[in-house]
Amino acid sequence: MQALFSRTYPGAGLAVVRLMVGVVFIFHGAQKLFGWFGGGGIAGTAGFFETLGLPMPTVSAYAAGGAEFFGGLALLAGVAWRPAAAALVVTMLVASFSAHSGFSGQTGGMEYPLTLAMVTLGIGLAGPGAWTLPALLSGSCPAPAPAAT
Repeated sequence: MQALFSRTYPGAGLAVVRLMVGVVFIFHGAQKLFGWFGGGGIAGTAGFFETLGLPMPTVSAYAAGGAEFFGGLALLAGVAWRPAAAALVVTMLVASFSAHSGFSGQTGGMEYPLTLAMVTLGIGLAGPGAWTLPALLSGSCPAPAPAAT
């Protein structure tokens, strides 16, 4: 039991963060693109973007929804993680500064999208870790061994 608390597990840690962030982005992208999970679909998202004064609201809705949905899938699988992270960070920064005012998430502030942007930036900088879909399919996915402390 002592080993569990005295060692680090970077592969497992990156996988947990990458998987959860990927699921969140897939969820929000599906709301924008397909109207799933109570989302407005392209028409509703474009209408909202128009109220924000974003240029080309329909194109912007496809771009944001596509970045979130397909970028989330890429993060989830651990493939094309750098381009996915770049698109997602830009999308979340635009959301932070165009659709939110102030910081507190309780009052509609940028706390949540800015956190998603920074966590995704961290994934983009650190990489997807050893536990990815390509590693699993190729049989090279390592056993969950702790890193030296």
